[in-house]
Amino acid sequence: MLEIKHISKKYKDFHLNDISFSVKGGDYFVLLGESGAGKSLILEIIAGLVAPDNGEVTMNGKNITNDKIQKRGIGLVFQDYAVFPHLTVKANIAFPLKSRGLNKHEINEKVSELAKKMSIDHLLERRPNTLSGGELQRVALARTLALEPDCLLLDEPLASLDVQLRDDLRSLLRQINNEGITIVHITHDFEEAVALADKVGIIHNGKIIQEASPKEVFHNPKSKFIANFAGIKNFYKAEIKLGETIILDKKVEIVNVSGKTQCSGFVMFRSEDVVVSGRKTESSICNNYQGRVIEMIPTKHGIELIVDAGIIVSALITQQSSDKMSLAKDSSVWISIKASAIRFIESS
Repeated sequence: MLEIKHISKKYKDFHLNDISFSVKGGDYFVLLGESGAGKSLILEIIAGLVAPDNGEVTMNGKNITNDKIQKRGIGLVFQDYAVFPHLTVKANIAFPLKSRGLNKHEINEKVSELAKKMSIDHLLERRPNTLSGGELQRVALARTLALEPDCLLLDEPLASLDVQLRDDLRSLLRQINNEGITIVHITHDFEEAVALADKVGIIHNGKIIQEASPKEVFHNPKSKFIANFAGIKNFYKAEIKLGETIILDKKVEIVNVSGKTQCSGFVMFRSEDVVVSGRKTESSICNNYQGRVIEMIPTKHGIELIVDAGIIVSALITQQSSDKMSLAKDSSVWISIKASAIRFIESS
Protein backbone atom coordinates (compact mmCIF):
# COMPACT_ATOMS: atom_id res chain seq x y z
CA MET A 1 0.00 0.00 0.00
CA LEU A 2 1.14 3.53 -0.84
CA GLU A 3 0.27 6.17 1.76
CA ILE A 4 0.67 9.93 1.46
CA LYS A 5 0.38 11.48 4.91
CA HIS A 6 -0.10 15.23 5.46
CA ILE A 7 2.30 16.29 2.70
CA SER A 8 2.87 20.02 2.37
CA LYS A 9 5.27 21.77 0.02
CA LYS A 10 5.82 25.44 -0.82
CA TYR A 11 7.20 25.78 -4.35
CA LYS A 12 7.71 29.31 -5.67
CA ASP A 13 4.24 30.91 -5.40
CA PHE A 14 2.44 27.56 -5.12
CA HIS A 15 1.60 25.59 -1.99
CA LEU A 16 0.59 21.95 -1.59
CA ASN A 17 -1.53 21.95 1.53
CA ASP A 18 -1.83 18.88 3.82
CA ILE A 19 -2.21 16.26 1.08
CA SER A 20 -3.26 12.81 2.33
CA PHE A 21 -4.50 9.75 0.45
CA SER A 22 -3.79 6.04 0.29
CA VAL A 23 -3.70 3.55 -2.57
CA LYS A 24 -4.24 -0.13 -1.85
CA GLY A 25 -1.84 -2.61 -3.42
CA GLY A 26 -3.01 -3.43 -6.95
CA ASP A 27 -5.41 -0.47 -7.16
CA TYR A 28 -5.56 2.15 -9.91
CA PHE A 29 -5.69 5.63 -8.37
CA VAL A 30 -6.22 8.71 -10.55
CA LEU A 31 -5.37 12.19 -9.31
CA LEU A 32 -7.59 14.53 -11.30
CA GLY A 33 -7.19 18.29 -11.58
CA GLU A 34 -6.59 21.30 -13.78
CA SER A 35 -3.16 22.37 -14.98
CA GLY A 36 -1.30 24.01 -12.11
CA ALA A 37 -3.33 22.24 -9.40
CA GLY A 38 -0.28 20.43 -8.00
CA LYS A 39 -0.60 16.97 -9.58
CA SER A 40 2.91 16.65 -10.99
CA LEU A 41 4.48 18.02 -7.81
CA ILE A 42 2.79 15.25 -5.81
CA LEU A 43 4.17 12.61 -8.20
CA GLU A 44 7.66 14.08 -7.90
CA ILE A 45 7.43 13.93 -4.10
CA ILE A 46 6.29 10.29 -4.20
CA ALA A 47 9.10 9.42 -6.63
CA GLY A 48 11.73 11.20 -4.52
CA LEU A 49 12.61 13.93 -7.01
CA VAL A 50 11.35 16.64 -4.62
CA ALA A 51 11.47 16.61 -0.82
CA PRO A 52 8.30 17.70 1.04
CA ASP A 53 8.40 20.44 3.67
CA ASN A 54 6.17 18.35 5.94
CA GLY A 55 4.56 14.91 5.97
CA GLU A 56 5.70 11.50 4.85
CA VAL A 57 5.40 8.91 2.11
CA THR A 58 5.16 5.24 3.10
CA MET A 59 5.24 2.14 0.90
CA ASN A 60 4.02 -1.15 2.34
CA GLY A 61 4.37 0.26 5.85
CA LYS A 62 7.93 1.58 5.35
CA ASN A 63 8.66 5.29 5.53
CA ILE A 64 10.42 6.13 2.24
CA THR A 65 10.23 9.94 2.48
CA ASN A 66 13.99 10.33 2.67
CA ASP A 67 15.01 7.23 0.70
CA LYS A 68 16.96 7.57 -2.54
CA ILE A 69 14.97 7.30 -5.76
CA GLN A 70 16.51 3.92 -6.61
CA LYS A 71 15.48 2.37 -3.28
CA ARG A 72 11.77 3.29 -3.29
CA GLY A 73 10.40 0.52 -5.51
CA ILE A 74 8.62 3.20 -7.53
CA GLY A 75 8.73 3.85 -11.27
CA LEU A 76 7.84 7.18 -12.88
CA VAL A 77 6.83 7.68 -16.53
CA PHE A 78 7.07 11.34 -17.50
CA GLN A 79 4.61 13.12 -19.79
CA ASP A 80 7.39 13.85 -22.31
CA TYR A 81 8.54 10.17 -22.21
CA ALA A 82 12.18 11.09 -21.31
CA VAL A 83 13.65 8.27 -23.41
CA PHE A 84 17.32 8.50 -24.40
CA PRO A 85 17.39 9.89 -27.97
CA HIS A 86 20.84 8.47 -28.79
CA LEU A 87 19.90 4.87 -27.86
CA THR A 88 17.83 2.32 -29.75
CA VAL A 89 14.54 1.07 -28.29
CA LYS A 90 16.35 -2.10 -27.19
CA ALA A 91 19.11 -0.12 -25.45
CA ASN A 92 16.55 2.17 -23.76
CA ILE A 93 14.71 -0.79 -22.24
CA ALA A 94 17.97 -2.51 -21.30
CA PHE A 95 19.45 0.56 -19.59
CA PRO A 96 17.95 0.04 -16.09
CA LEU A 97 18.56 -3.72 -16.28
CA LYS A 98 22.32 -3.22 -16.43
CA SER A 99 22.29 -1.53 -13.02
CA ARG A 100 20.59 -4.62 -11.56
CA GLY A 101 23.64 -6.77 -12.36
CA LEU A 102 21.97 -9.03 -14.92
CA ASN A 103 24.13 -10.77 -17.50
CA LYS A 104 23.75 -10.18 -21.24
CA HIS A 105 21.54 -13.23 -21.82
CA GLU A 106 19.19 -12.28 -18.94
CA ILE A 107 19.00 -8.71 -20.19
CA ASN A 108 18.12 -9.80 -23.73
CA GLU A 109 15.41 -12.15 -22.43
CA LYS A 110 13.87 -9.43 -20.24
CA VAL A 111 13.99 -6.83 -23.02
CA SER A 112 12.31 -9.28 -25.40
CA GLU A 113 9.61 -10.08 -22.83
CA LEU A 114 8.83 -6.42 -22.10
CA ALA A 115 8.91 -5.40 -25.77
CA LYS A 116 6.45 -8.15 -26.62
CA LYS A 117 4.14 -7.12 -23.77
CA MET A 118 4.22 -3.49 -24.99
CA SER A 119 3.77 -4.59 -28.65
CA ILE A 120 7.00 -2.89 -29.69
CA ASP A 121 9.14 -5.98 -30.35
CA HIS A 122 9.30 -5.01 -34.05
CA LEU A 123 10.85 -1.64 -33.13
CA LEU A 124 13.84 -2.77 -31.05
CA GLU A 125 16.49 -1.51 -33.48
CA ARG A 126 14.76 1.84 -34.13
CA ARG A 127 15.74 5.15 -32.52
CA PRO A 128 13.26 7.43 -30.68
CA ASN A 129 13.19 10.13 -33.37
CA THR A 130 11.59 7.62 -35.78
CA LEU A 131 8.74 6.66 -33.42
CA SER A 132 5.20 7.97 -32.95
CA GLY A 133 3.95 9.35 -29.62
CA GLY A 134 2.18 6.10 -28.80
CA GLU A 135 5.29 4.06 -29.55
CA LEU A 136 7.45 6.36 -27.43
CA GLN A 137 5.02 6.00 -24.53
CA ARG A 138 5.27 2.21 -24.77
CA VAL A 139 9.08 2.39 -24.78
CA ALA A 140 8.98 4.59 -21.66
CA LEU A 141 6.59 2.12 -19.97
CA ALA A 142 8.76 -0.87 -20.88
CA ARG A 143 11.89 0.82 -19.55
CA THR A 144 10.16 1.71 -16.27
CA LEU A 145 8.63 -1.77 -15.86
CA ALA A 146 12.09 -3.27 -16.29
CA LEU A 147 12.77 -2.01 -12.76
CA GLU A 148 9.87 -4.22 -11.51
CA PRO A 149 8.41 -1.38 -9.40
CA ASP A 150 5.81 -1.98 -6.68
CA CYS A 151 4.08 1.22 -7.81
CA LEU A 152 3.94 2.90 -11.22
CA LEU A 153 3.50 6.69 -11.43
CA LEU A 154 2.10 8.08 -14.69
CA ASP A 155 2.25 11.79 -15.55
CA GLU A 156 -0.53 12.59 -18.09
CA PRO A 157 0.32 9.45 -20.13
CA LEU A 158 -2.46 9.90 -22.70
CA ALA A 159 -2.42 13.68 -23.09
CA SER A 160 -0.55 13.94 -26.38
CA LEU A 161 -2.06 10.92 -28.15
CA ASP A 162 -4.86 10.83 -30.73
CA VAL A 163 -8.13 9.01 -29.99
CA GLN A 164 -7.19 5.56 -31.36
CA LEU A 165 -3.78 5.50 -29.70
CA ARG A 166 -5.35 6.70 -26.46
CA ASP A 167 -7.83 3.81 -26.45
CA ASP A 168 -5.07 1.30 -27.18
CA LEU A 169 -2.89 2.63 -24.38
CA ARG A 170 -5.81 2.63 -21.93
CA SER A 171 -6.23 -1.09 -22.58
CA LEU A 172 -2.51 -1.62 -22.03
CA LEU A 173 -2.58 0.30 -18.73
CA ARG A 174 -5.54 -1.78 -17.53
CA GLN A 175 -3.61 -4.93 -18.44
CA ILE A 176 -0.54 -3.76 -16.48
CA ASN A 177 -2.73 -2.95 -13.48
CA ASN A 178 -4.54 -6.29 -13.72
CA GLU A 179 -1.16 -8.00 -13.38
CA GLY A 180 -0.96 -6.57 -9.85
CA ILE A 181 1.02 -3.35 -10.24
CA THR A 182 -0.29 -0.41 -8.22
CA ILE A 183 -0.76 2.66 -10.42
CA VAL A 184 -1.03 6.36 -9.57
CA HIS A 185 -2.02 8.30 -12.70
CA ILE A 186 -2.47 12.06 -12.99
CA THR A 187 -4.70 13.70 -15.58
CA HIS A 188 -7.02 16.64 -16.26
CA ASP A 189 -9.45 14.40 -18.21
CA PHE A 190 -12.47 13.13 -16.24
CA GLU A 191 -13.41 10.56 -18.91
CA GLU A 192 -9.91 9.12 -18.62
CA ALA A 193 -10.34 8.81 -14.86
CA VAL A 194 -13.73 7.09 -15.21
CA ALA A 195 -12.32 4.62 -17.75
CA LEU A 196 -9.37 3.56 -15.60
CA ALA A 197 -9.66 4.38 -11.90
CA ASP A 198 -10.73 2.34 -8.89
CA LYS A 199 -10.57 5.57 -6.92
CA VAL A 200 -10.28 9.24 -7.90
CA GLY A 201 -8.83 12.15 -5.94
CA ILE A 202 -9.84 15.64 -7.09
CA ILE A 203 -7.14 18.24 -6.50
CA HIS A 204 -7.74 21.99 -6.71
CA ASN A 205 -5.31 24.78 -5.78
CA GLY A 206 -3.01 22.39 -3.91
CA LYS A 207 -5.73 20.64 -1.89
CA ILE A 208 -7.58 17.33 -2.29
CA ILE A 209 -11.24 18.37 -2.24
CA GLN A 210 -12.90 14.98 -2.85
CA GLU A 211 -11.70 11.38 -2.85
CA ALA A 212 -14.03 8.54 -3.87
CA SER A 213 -14.88 6.05 -6.61
CA PRO A 214 -15.52 7.60 -10.06
CA LYS A 215 -19.20 6.68 -9.67
CA GLU A 216 -19.45 8.48 -6.32
CA VAL A 217 -17.70 11.58 -7.68
CA PHE A 218 -20.06 11.63 -10.68
CA HIS A 219 -23.27 11.10 -8.70
CA ASN A 220 -22.36 13.08 -5.56
CA PRO A 221 -19.89 15.86 -6.40
CA LYS A 222 -19.15 17.99 -3.35
CA SER A 223 -18.94 21.31 -5.20
CA LYS A 224 -19.83 23.07 -8.43
CA PHE A 225 -16.16 22.91 -9.44
CA ILE A 226 -16.17 19.11 -9.17
CA ALA A 227 -19.53 18.82 -10.93
CA ASN A 228 -18.25 20.88 -13.86
CA PHE A 229 -15.07 18.81 -13.92
CA ALA A 230 -17.22 15.68 -14.15
CA GLY A 231 -19.06 17.17 -17.12
CA ILE A 232 -22.20 18.09 -15.17
CA LYS A 233 -23.10 21.60 -16.31
CA ASN A 234 -26.37 21.94 -14.38
CA PHE A 235 -25.44 22.27 -10.70
CA TYR A 236 -27.12 24.74 -8.37
CA LYS A 237 -27.32 25.75 -4.74
CA ALA A 238 -30.67 24.57 -3.44
CA GLU A 239 -32.98 25.10 -0.48
CA ILE A 240 -36.01 23.12 0.61
CA LYS A 241 -38.28 25.33 2.70
CA LEU A 242 -41.86 24.16 2.39
CA GLY A 243 -41.24 20.52 1.54
CA GLU A 244 -43.03 20.50 -1.83
CA THR A 245 -40.54 22.60 -3.80
CA ILE A 246 -36.82 23.16 -4.06
CA ILE A 247 -35.57 26.69 -4.78
CA LEU A 248 -32.52 26.84 -7.07
CA ASP A 249 -30.05 29.71 -6.62
CA LYS A 250 -32.84 31.60 -4.80
CA LYS A 251 -34.56 32.10 -8.19
CA VAL A 252 -36.36 29.10 -9.66
CA GLU A 253 -38.59 26.44 -8.09
CA ILE A 254 -38.62 22.76 -9.04
CA VAL A 255 -40.68 19.87 -7.72
CA ASN A 256 -39.17 18.21 -4.65
CA VAL A 257 -39.02 14.42 -4.97
CA SER A 258 -36.07 14.04 -2.60
CA GLY A 259 -38.21 13.19 0.42
CA LYS A 260 -36.32 15.79 2.45
CA THR A 261 -37.70 18.91 4.15
CA GLN A 262 -36.25 22.10 5.58
CA CYS A 263 -32.65 21.69 4.44
CA SER A 264 -30.13 23.07 1.99
CA GLY A 265 -27.73 21.50 -0.46
CA PHE A 266 -27.27 21.23 -4.20
CA VAL A 267 -29.34 20.12 -7.19
CA MET A 268 -27.85 18.63 -10.32
CA PHE A 269 -29.13 17.14 -13.57
CA ARG A 270 -27.49 16.16 -16.83
CA SER A 271 -27.68 18.22 -20.00
CA GLU A 272 -29.02 15.11 -21.77
CA ASP A 273 -32.04 15.07 -19.42
CA VAL A 274 -33.29 18.52 -20.44
CA VAL A 275 -36.08 18.38 -23.05
CA VAL A 276 -36.21 21.38 -25.40
CA SER A 277 -39.20 22.44 -27.49
CA GLY A 278 -40.19 25.48 -29.49
CA ARG A 279 -43.45 25.94 -27.58
CA LYS A 280 -45.01 24.76 -24.35
CA THR A 281 -46.31 21.22 -24.70
CA GLU A 282 -48.76 19.17 -22.70
CA SER A 283 -46.88 16.43 -20.84
CA SER A 284 -46.54 14.78 -17.46
CA ILE A 285 -43.29 16.67 -16.78
CA CYS A 286 -43.84 19.11 -13.91
CA ASN A 287 -40.74 21.28 -14.31
CA ASN A 288 -41.35 23.48 -17.37
CA TYR A 289 -39.71 26.85 -17.97
CA GLN A 290 -39.61 29.37 -20.78
CA GLY A 291 -36.18 30.70 -21.64
CA ARG A 292 -33.94 32.34 -24.20
CA VAL A 293 -31.06 30.69 -26.04
CA ILE A 294 -27.93 32.68 -25.20
CA GLU A 295 -25.37 30.35 -26.78
CA MET A 296 -25.21 27.35 -29.14
CA ILE A 297 -22.11 25.16 -28.92
CA PRO A 298 -21.42 22.33 -31.43
CA THR A 299 -20.24 19.13 -29.68
CA LYS A 300 -19.43 15.60 -30.83
CA HIS A 301 -22.83 14.54 -29.47
CA GLY A 302 -24.92 17.30 -31.10
CA ILE A 303 -25.61 20.89 -30.05
CA GLU A 304 -25.28 22.18 -26.50
CA LEU A 305 -27.80 24.94 -25.86
CA ILE A 306 -27.16 27.43 -23.06
CA VAL A 307 -30.57 28.73 -22.01
CA ASP A 308 -31.42 31.58 -19.65
CA ALA A 309 -34.58 30.43 -17.87
CA GLY A 310 -34.10 32.42 -14.67
CA ILE A 311 -31.15 30.12 -14.04
CA ILE A 312 -28.60 29.21 -16.71
CA VAL A 313 -29.37 25.71 -18.04
CA SER A 314 -27.29 23.52 -20.36
CA ALA A 315 -29.28 21.25 -22.69
CA LEU A 316 -27.94 18.77 -25.22
CA ILE A 317 -29.96 18.19 -28.39
CA THR A 318 -29.30 16.69 -31.81
CA GLN A 319 -28.44 18.78 -34.84
CA GLN A 320 -31.64 17.46 -36.42
CA SER A 321 -33.75 18.79 -33.53
CA SER A 322 -32.02 22.15 -33.70
CA ASP A 323 -32.71 22.41 -37.45
CA LYS A 324 -36.33 21.35 -37.01
CA MET A 325 -36.95 24.11 -34.45
CA SER A 326 -34.87 26.64 -36.47
CA LEU A 327 -32.95 27.51 -33.33
CA ALA A 328 -30.57 30.44 -33.20
CA LYS A 329 -29.14 32.74 -30.58
CA ASP A 330 -31.95 34.65 -28.81
CA SER A 331 -34.57 32.04 -29.85
CA SER A 332 -37.37 31.59 -27.32
CA VAL A 333 -37.66 27.97 -26.13
CA TRP A 334 -39.34 25.87 -23.49
CA ILE A 335 -37.26 23.51 -21.40
CA SER A 336 -38.58 20.60 -19.33
CA ILE A 337 -36.75 18.52 -16.72
CA LYS A 338 -38.11 15.20 -15.51
CA ALA A 339 -38.30 14.97 -11.72
CA SER A 340 -36.64 11.54 -11.90
CA ALA A 341 -33.56 13.10 -13.54
CA ILE A 342 -33.00 15.60 -10.73
CA ARG A 343 -30.62 14.71 -7.91
CA PHE A 344 -30.62 16.56 -4.58
CA ILE A 345 -27.43 16.42 -2.52
CA GLU A 346 -27.85 17.58 1.07
CA SER A 347 -25.06 19.77 2.47
CA SER A 348 -22.96 17.88 4.99
